[in-house]
Formats: sequence, structure tokens, C-alpha cells
Amino acid sequence: MIEKYFIHLPMIYNEKIAFETAAHLLQINAIKLEPKNPFSWASGWKSPIYCDNRLALSFPKVRAYLTDAIAQQVTALYGTDVTIAGVATGAIGIGALVAQKLNLPFVYVRPEPKKHGRQNQIEGIVQEGQAVVVIEDLISTGMSSLNAVTAIEAEGIEVLGMIALFTYGFSIAENNFKEAGVQLYTLSDYNHLIQHATASATIKKEQQETLVNWRKDPANWKP
Repeated sequence: MIEKYFIHLPMIYNEKIAFETAAHLLQINAIKLEPKNPFSWASGWKSPIYCDNRLALSFPKVRAYLTDAIAQQVTALYGTDVTIAGVATGAIGIGALVAQKLNLPFVYVRPEPKKHGRQNQIEGIVQEGQAVVVIEDLISTGMSSLNAVTAIEAEGIEVLGMIALFTYGFSIAENNFKEAGVQLYTLSDYNHLIQHATASATIKKEQQETLVNWRKDPANWKP
């Protein structure tokens, strides 16, 4: 068992969905694990994992599963009298699919206002008094996700919470969401991913150790 290596964050709503989501994302290579050939992140970090959940949109069965899972959680947690907001650009597709599934209004939030035209940061219409649930594809530090929340709240709109496909589970993200007072749930996380990858022999036992060590101190990890 490897749970002792991880900080358990109160983010997972359904354990079964957490493992199934990890399996789907690994199957379609939306999440790639390369302990021996690390990736370089834009931040300069070296990482044995790379996540691009937008690939799920190209796989009908996977995107349907993820859409249904998020839609179920939106309904269970927040009801259906809400507007769905996708964070640009990664969560526009899945957010729109969730809104369509639930027959709800949809908007998306840019990282910053446009430089021309109406200079919108929020694209679409949020009715006054309508609460919002934000959909995100990936949580790392959480800053870009929370930037979207700030933009919505600046318009006087209440954000009930956020649901994301996957989180690395960094403590900095937990702290950022707690400080912002934003409720966060994710379909899956790094812990469930590594457990599934090990159990399914996607990675070897010795590779598991590399992945665990990276998670302890990703900023200073070296292959």
C-alpha cells in the first residue's frame, strides 16, 4: 500500500469513479507516465507524469463517461438550478457537454479579458441571481482555476464550487482553495492514478517509487 506517501485531500466524491477515471485517462494516453524519461513542464519542473485531459474529447465513450460522472456530481452537490462555467481552454469542451447533459446554461471564462471588442473575460450570459458551478480539467497549483472564480465573483455572481477531472493533489492547491473559500471536488487524483497504474501493471514496482518520490517534492525532484 502506498497511501502513507500522500496527503489526502477532501476532494474525491466517489472512490469507484476515481479509479475508473484514472483507468480511462491512462488508456487513451491523456495521462502519460514516463518515470525513466521525464517531461519538462512550462514551470521548468521535471516530471514523470504529463496530463492533457483535452484528449478525452476525441474518444466518444470516454468523454461520455466523464460527462456523465461530472453531471451526476453537479446534481448531487449543487442541484440543477445553476449555470455551468468552463475554464478556458481545457475545460470548455467538457463543461459544454455537462451543461448540455443537464440542459443548463453555459459560459466559459478566459484567463484575462479580451484586448478588443467587448473586452469580455466571461463569454456567455450569467443571469442575475444565478449561481455558478465551475468545471476544470486539471488542478496543479489551482491559481488559474481560482482566477476564473475571481472573474465570475467580480460580476456579483455566486460560485457554489468547482469540479475538475484530475488533480495532482499538491498541498499548495489545497491551501489556495481553502484560502479562497472555494469548494473543490475532482473525479480522480494522483493517489488513485498511481494505485491503479500499479495494480494494473501499467507501471512496475520500481517505477512506483520514482512517481511517489516526485510527488513528495516536485519542484526539486531530479530523475
